[in-house]
Amino acid sequence: MSEESRASETPTPTQTLYQRHRAVTPAWLATYYSDPIELTHGEGRHVWDSAGNRYLDFFGGILTTMTAHALPEVTKAVAEQAGRIIHSSTLYLSSGMVELAEQIAGLSGIPDAKVFFTTSGTEANDAALLLATAYRHSNQVLAMRNSYHGRSFTTIGITGNGAWSPTSLSPLQTLYVHGGVRTRGPFAHLSDADFIAACTEDLEDLLGQVGGSVAALIAEPIQGVGGFTHGPDGLFAAFKRVLDRHGILWISDEVQTGWGRTGDHFWGWQAHGEAGPPDILTFAKGIGNGLAMGGVVARAEVMDCLDANSISTFGGSPVTTAGALANLRYLLEHDLQGNALHTGATLVEQLRVADLPLVREVRGKGLMIGVELVDADGEPSPAAATAALEHARELGLLIGKGGLSGNVLRIAPPLSLTEAEAVEGADLLIEALRRAESTVIEGS
Repeated sequence: MSEESRASETPTPTQTLYQRHRAVTPAWLATYYSDPIELTHGEGRHVWDSAGNRYLDFFGGILTTMTAHALPEVTKAVAEQAGRIIHSSTLYLSSGMVELAEQIAGLSGIPDAKVFFTTSGTEANDAALLLATAYRHSNQVLAMRNSYHGRSFTTIGITGNGAWSPTSLSPLQTLYVHGGVRTRGPFAHLSDADFIAACTEDLEDLLGQVGGSVAALIAEPIQGVGGFTHGPDGLFAAFKRVLDRHGILWISDEVQTGWGRTGDHFWGWQAHGEAGPPDILTFAKGIGNGLAMGGVVARAEVMDCLDANSISTFGGSPVTTAGALANLRYLLEHDLQGNALHTGATLVEQLRVADLPLVREVRGKGLMIGVELVDADGEPSPAAATAALEHARELGLLIGKGGLSGNVLRIAPPLSLTEAEAVEGADLLIEALRRAESTVIEGS
C-alpha cells in the first residue's frame, strides 16, 4: 500500500482515540504497540479490546490484577461498599482499614508492626524513605544497581535504572550497591556463595568510605522494571548482618514481589530471611487487584518516629479496603501462592526447552518470569523484545517489557492462572519469539 493511500484511509476509532490521547497527555507517557489498544473489559485471565479482540493476559496491568479480572468476590465487595459510602479519609475511623491493617501486619513477618496506607507503590516507597531518613537523621540511602522504585521526585532520585530516571536531582544522596543482576556484571562468573561474598564485601567497602550515617538500604527482592532480575537467595540476609552492625534500616520493596507471586514465599524478603525480617516493607499493586492501593509496614518505633501531624486523604479508603479484603481473602483461601509456584514452573520449563536463539536467559520465580532477548551477536536486543511484544499481541497474548536495555519480556499473569492457560500462553509466547527471530535476526 502506498503512503498516499495509507494517509487517505479513515482512521479506526482506536486510532482516533490514540490521536486524542497524544494531544492531551505528555509526550513521555508510554504506550505499548505500534497501534495501541484500549482494553474495555476482562474476565478471569482474559481481557478484550474495543475492537472485540480477546487476549490471554500475561501482564495483569503491570502485575496489578493479582487474582483475576472481574473477580466476583471483589466486584461484589466494592459495589456494596460504594452503595454505603465511598470516601471519608483517615480523619475518621474505618473498620475496613483497621481490619486490613491487622491482617497485613500479621502477614508481614515484622514484629510489633504498624501499617500506613497509600494510593500507589511510588507513594509507599516515598513514605518508607521519609520514615527511614527521619528515624536515622540522615539523607544518605543505599539502593541497588538496575533498581526501580517509582515515579515521584524522591523515588526517581534513587532509581538505579537510567532508562527510568529523567533527572539526577534528588533530595537524597544515593549510593548504589552490586547484587541485583546475577548473570551480568563483574561478579557474574562467580558461584552463588562467592557472588554473595563479593557483593557483601563491596557493601562493606562502600560503607567504609561514606561520611556520616546511612539511613537505609532499599531493595526489590526481584527487580521488576529491571527485567525480573535477582541475586541468589540469602543475599539480603548477608547484607542485613552488615546493615545491623551500622544501625542501617532495610526496606524491602515488595510492590511487585508481594502476596505470593514468587511461589516460594508470600514475600520476596523471605528468600533472604535468615537474618530476620526487614525493618520496613512496602506493598501495592496486587493487593487491590486493580484498585489504587499501596502501603508501608514498619516496626512501631520506626513508623512512629515522625514528629509532625499527617493524614492520608485517599489511603485506606472504604472502597479500596473493601476490595482489598475480599481479594486477600480469596488469595489465601485458594492458595494462589501454591498455584503460582506450580503454573510458573510449567511456563519456565516450556520456555527453557524450546529452541529459541533469541533467548539468552529465562529467569524469575513463580509467576514473575523474565525472558532476556539478544541478537545474533549475543548483545541485548530491544528490537527483538519489541517485535516479540507485537507478535504476541497479534496471537492473542499480552506480555510486558523491561530491563536496563529494554530487551526483557516480563511475564506476570494473574495468580489464578490455570495449568491449561499456562501451557497455552507458553505456546503463544514461543510462537511470538519465533516470529520475532524472523523479523529481527533474519531481517537484519
